[in-house]
Amino acid sequence: MAETHAPSVPRVPGAEVHAPSERWLGGGTGGNERLTNVTGALLIVLLAVLGVTIISIHPLLWVHLFVGMALIAPVALKMASTGYRFTRYYTHDPAYHRNGPPATALRVLAPLVVLTTVIVFASGVALLFAGPSSRSTLLPFHKVTFFVWLAVTGVHVLAHLPALPGALRGDLSPAVATRPALPGRDGRWLALAGALVLGLVLAIFTIPEFGPWMHAHFPHD
Repeated sequence: MAETHAPSVPRVPGAEVHAPSERWLGGGTGGNERLTNVTGALLIVLLAVLGVTIISIHPLLWVHLFVGMALIAPVALKMASTGYRFTRYYTHDPAYHRNGPPATALRVLAPLVVLTTVIVFASGVALLFAGPSSRSTLLPFHKVTFFVWLAVTGVHVLAHLPALPGALRGDLSPAVATRPALPGRDGRWLALAGALVLGLVLAIFTIPEFGPWMHAHFPHD
């Protein structure tokens, strides 16, 4: 009897088949860098919106409060991805050591970026829940730390800005022979989408707390 063979399925040039676990958790140092950069790109957009509200804070106060709360989860994801790299490097993981540390200036700046980020968001949440009666005590502190945070974060963003287009192209573009897909893309996009959805849910659930601020009378600064 003649032996039969199943017809072969043509393979797309450059396409790679990854194990299921690699679809979600693969990528290594490159995947971590892409997640950090793509999350940073999302934060730039949201922070730009937040910046517009500061220019005209009184009519856009509700947008400021909503976007500020929505930012918490993406900011936490960004800090987690950079913290993971920091931990793996300083625990002498071979792959992260081969990549080397960030530039010295950025390593010196990083603790200040983290500290001011935590303070700005924590003071903002405290203001929201304490209500307008806390304006004379918490608001000046929130404003001062915000401008310090803006300065150090601005330097941080400018230093990483050149890497953002490549990170976005890498996970948005289809794989080709000259640029195969990096494992873990599904997991990176799931983490990013999850952080965005979680932030939106948090902002929606805190909308009732906006009321006292929206109806408060503020003298012109």
